[in-house]
Amino acid sequence: MFECEALGRLEINRPMVNLGTCLSGSVKEKNAQGGSQAAHLNGCVPLSHQVAGHKYGVDKVGILQHPDGTVLKQLQPPPRGPREMQFYSKIYAEDCGDPCLLDLQRHLPKYFGTWSSPESPNELYLKLEDVTRRFQKPCIMDVKIGQKSYDPYASQEKRDQQIKKYPLMEEIGFLLLGMRVYKVNSDEYHSYDQHYGRGLLKDTIKDGLSKFFSNGRSLRKDAIAASILKVQNILRWFECQSQLTFYASSLLFVYEGLPPPSPEGHVFRAPPEKSAADACCEPNEEVLEYNNNIQVAMPLDYSLSTMYAMYKKGCTRGHHGNATGAITTGPNPQEDNSTWKCSGLVSAAQPNGNGIKAQLEEAGVGEGGRGEPHPEQRASEVEVRMIDFAHVFSSESQDQGYIYGLKHLLEVLQQILHQ
Repeated sequence: MFECEALGRLEINRPMVNLGTCLSGSVKEKNAQGGSQAAHLNGCVPLSHQVAGHKYGVDKVGILQHPDGTVLKQLQPPPRGPREMQFYSKIYAEDCGDPCLLDLQRHLPKYFGTWSSPESPNELYLKLEDVTRRFQKPCIMDVKIGQKSYDPYASQEKRDQQIKKYPLMEEIGFLLLGMRVYKVNSDEYHSYDQHYGRGLLKDTIKDGLSKFFSNGRSLRKDAIAASILKVQNILRWFECQSQLTFYASSLLFVYEGLPPPSPEGHVFRAPPEKSAADACCEPNEEVLEYNNNIQVAMPLDYSLSTMYAMYKKGCTRGHHGNATGAITTGPNPQEDNSTWKCSGLVSAAQPNGNGIKAQLEEAGVGEGGRGEPHPEQRASEVEVRMIDFAHVFSSESQDQGYIYGLKHLLEVLQQILHQ
């Protein structure tokens, strides 16, 4: 099973330390493998900083980086690959008028259709947004969400195999598949693989997850608070929909590894670096930053200050208000994912929202408090996106397994924030 995709940017010759179970091969060796493939991949190279999932050149399918900065996910064999392609095509269809699906777009990487190399036209790839493109020192974590990592159509052998991999999945509701964390003092990344995540138990999951927010100098509570808000938004979407059920799907967390500005207004800067390419090609009219560690003028995500202000104004309703959609549901969800049914999006209270104001203030974001940032200071930049949709099926009820996983993940993040 293709467990996850690690969407990110191309990085070459960056120091890395592998913790837990060591990954095979060095960074330099993996890049060399990518270079040998470049001729027949039309300039694309294997994604060098993938934190989990099948890797190009190692497994039968994998992930590449296109020269224009987008990410190419190789289509899996049927029915998984076509099902995932259908999911993206449905969500991003130009004539999509379903408010439920339109609201989901903001939680996914952008989809630019399919791509194939002229040398191998029958090998299809999903062309996706690189969600780490705006980060200078991206810290990346992949977390599988849900109580089951197999879908209803899996064989008993497959079910037993998945349960054996992580017997606590049903109780914990999520699994850390991999992460890489930037350490500011040494200017290197520490990498943790799936075996590290499978070794985390109920009494160690909090400490294991907190490593993602520890940069060797401090615990990045600003990034934790921003991540909590983003996960709450995803939870709110799930609590307002009953047309889709997700299995073996993940959340991709990304935050800026460079620490936020100090009270004096100074920002820690690591030694400058250059990537393999400094040019940026354009897949559409919007400018995508190619991963050369240069910040360009482009829309950034909400800062913590902005999110705090939105919270103060009571922004707890769905992106599309109370709009509803009505599409009939087909009898066989495995064969027909195009007939999804959307329940009405209604106003909902912020999940676990009673304590978020205090958490943001504790993280240094507030109004008039001693921790309030200067307007010129850049707040933490965080992305939390849903990825991996090879096991998404139509449904007529809420996705309780995914909701359970999100709620437990939020509980653990809240505990880390308060420690």
